[in-house]
Amino acid sequence: MNIRQAVKMAFKSILGSKGRSFLTMLGIIIGIASVMTIVSTVNGMNQQSLKQFEAMGTNRIDVQASLYNGQNAFEPLYDYCNALGSDLVLGVTPSAYFSATVVYGSKSNTAMQKNQENMWNGDGTQNTNVALPPDLYFGSDQYAVCNNFEIASGRDLSNIDIQNYNQVCVLGARAAQNFFNYADPVGQTMQVGGLPFTVIGVYAEKDPDSAWSMDNIIVFPYSTSRILSPGTEMSQFVVKAASNEAAVEATSRISGFLQGLTSNGQSGWGYAQSNNQWQNSQNEYTAMLSMVLGGIAAISLLVGGIGIMNIMLVTVTERTREIGIRRAIGAQRSSIVTQFLIEAAMLCGMGGVIGIGIGTLATRMAGKLLMQIEIWPSVGITLCAFLLSVALGVLFGIYPAAKASKLQPVEALRAE
Repeated sequence: MNIRQAVKMAFKSILGSKGRSFLTMLGIIIGIASVMTIVSTVNGMNQQSLKQFEAMGTNRIDVQASLYNGQNAFEPLYDYCNALGSDLVLGVTPSAYFSATVVYGSKSNTAMQKNQENMWNGDGTQNTNVALPPDLYFGSDQYAVCNNFEIASGRDLSNIDIQNYNQVCVLGARAAQNFFNYADPVGQTMQVGGLPFTVIGVYAEKDPDSAWSMDNIIVFPYSTSRILSPGTEMSQFVVKAASNEAAVEATSRISGFLQGLTSNGQSGWGYAQSNNQWQNSQNEYTAMLSMVLGGIAAISLLVGGIGIMNIMLVTVTERTREIGIRRAIGAQRSSIVTQFLIEAAMLCGMGGVIGIGIGTLATRMAGKLLMQIEIWPSVGITLCAFLLSVALGVLFGIYPAAKASKLQPVEALRAE
C-alpha cells in the first residue's frame, strides 16, 4: 500500500464516523486553541511593553528623592549628574506632574475631561481621535533627552528659561493637535492657571496609537512651579544614561550620592533604578507566565492525545477482520503500522487546524479586550501548533498501530 492509498483510507474512516471523530478531536482542538491563545497573548503583551519602553527611551534611570528639611533635591542631583560627564549621563530632569487649568481660545483641558466618556468604540477599542486633557509636567532643559523626545518645530526648554523663570512651555504632538488643530502653536499664548505662557516648541510624535498618548503632554520649566503649583514636591526625576553599561554604573553612583545626600535616611530618602532592570524583569516575568499558563493548557493536549489512543484502539478492535484479510493476502506489518499512524496523524492534524482557527480568533479578542490592540499569532507559533498536533497523533497512535500490526492473520480472520 502506498501513502496515497493510506491517506484515502484514513480520510474515509474518519468521515465514516463524523460524530466520534469530532469528539475525539475535541481535546486536541481545545488544547491547541488554548496554547495558541495564551502564548500569542503573552507575546503580544510583551511586545507592547517593549514598545512602551522604547517610546519612553532606553537606558533611563528613574530616581526618587526627598529632603526632610524642605530643600529641593533636584539642584544637587542636577549638578552631580552633569559632573559625571557625557560618557555616563546625557541628561537629568524632574518629572513632576501637576494640575492646572489650561485654556486656549474656546478650548480647555477641563472641557476635554468630558470626552473620556466617548473614548471607547463600539467594538471595545480605543477611539484615538478623542481629545483628552494633557498631562502637565515640570521639566529641565534636558527633559527631551531624558524622555526620548525630539523637537519638531520651535525650540526646547533652555537653561536660561529655567534661570529666568520664563513663562514658556513645550507641547507634545497630541496636545498641540488637541488645542491648535493644524495651526502652528509656536509663538501662541496659552492661559495656564490664569497666567500667560508662550508656546516655544512642539515635540515630534512618537506614540500615535493610544488614547492615553505619551504625546499628550505640556512641559514647563521646573522653576515656574513657584507660581503654577507651589505645593508640588520635586521628588521624581529621570536620568538618561549614555548606554546600557553606563546605566549600570550611573545607577550605582547615583544611589551612593543619594545615600550621602539623605544621610542614610536621617534627613531624607532616595533611590535610583534603571528601566533596563524593569525591562529585564518584565521579560523574565512574561516568559515564566507563558510557560506556566502554556503548561496548564498543554494538559488538555495530553488528555486529547489519550483520547486519540483510546479511539484508535477501538478502531483496531472494530477492524480486526479487515486487518486479518490484508495480512492474509500479503500485507506487511509496516503497511498496517503506516495505515493507522496516518489515520491518527490526520485525526489530530484536522483537530489542530480547527484549534488554530479558534486560537486565532481568541487571540484577537484577547488583544482587543485586554490591551485594545490587534494581536495575530506569529507564523512560527501557528506552524509549531500544527506540527505539535500531528506529532501528538503519531505519538499516541504508535501503540494502537503496533497492536494492529501484531495481529495473527488466522486469529484476525476468526473475529466477528
